[in-house]
Amino acid sequence: MKALRTILLFTIALTFSFYDSMAQCAMCRVTIENNVSNGDPGIAAGLNTGILYLFAMPYLLIAAIGILWYRHAKRKKQLRVGSLS
Repeated sequence: MKALRTILLFTIALTFSFYDSMAQCAMCRVTIENNVSNGDPGIAAGLNTGILYLFAMPYLLIAAIGILWYRHAKRKKQLRVGSLS
């Protein structure tokens, strides 16, 4: 239970720590528009890859936690059933 509380507090802290990064969006957009209009789409492709990477990480983290939780619950259930017989 203590580990779950620690993970929850860590997640909440990360959730509320994104405000400084939101200020960069306008600057990135202007840079990308200038580069694409000058015929250099390389930075835009890199930015899109970075966005997809950042988009996928929370889902992979949640999936990993779910798998570990499932394995732990399954092992705990097997131990409980094994001790009853």
